[in-house]
Amino acid sequence: MQPINEYLQQYGLADLFPAAVVDSMQIDRFATGHRLFSQGDTADMLYLLVEGKLKISMLSPEGKRLILAFKTPFDIVGDIEYVQKCPFINTVEAVTDLVLLRVPHKALDHEMSGNALFQQFLLETITRKFVTKAQELNFNLLYAVDVRVASYLLSMTPNKPRLDSPSLVDMADLIGTSYRHLNRVLQKFEQSGWIKRNNGKIDLLDRDALLDQAGHNIYE
Repeated sequence: MQPINEYLQQYGLADLFPAAVVDSMQIDRFATGHRLFSQGDTADMLYLLVEGKLKISMLSPEGKRLILAFKTPFDIVGDIEYVQKCPFINTVEAVTDLVLLRVPHKALDHEMSGNALFQQFLLETITRKFVTKAQELNFNLLYAVDVRVASYLLSMTPNKPRLDSPSLVDMADLIGTSYRHLNRVLQKFEQSGWIKRNNGKIDLLDRDALLDQAGHNIYE
């Protein structure tokens, strides 16, 4: 695993953070499937995603969990919460093994307050996230369930051919459909030879066909 300074250099951040902030950073590693934090948890850290892939979801007023996006490096987790000084507004989980740089809010408040370069950095990342969020919410309203299911399967298996022990109820909630509709789509995919369900697992047999079905991997 690279030292912190090497990660900062890799992603062009070496000149953004002063030495005192870099000294406060720690490297966190999370295994596949780990939930980093849940919607409503206290936010006192900013996270810089430097390795791996994570899933961001939100809980609707009706109690349904909906996917907002999948993120790969480089990205920031907790920037909106840092600016607003509010609890985490989304749930974040590891799709693959993750490496993140953890930065305490206290260090940022003490060292970066009034730093124009850092403020511009936050503005650009937050603006991009609001655009992405709007696009993903529209996607769940406008695209057929077949497209959403294909994209979900691809997004959840970036470096492996199998989705282990998925909960179909949770999957249905995440992509904004019913359990019955999801099951019908999975049966259709299986009959087409694109996937195979076996002992609670889903094997992806034809990623190209799923990519064609998705049109483009909209959750990315």
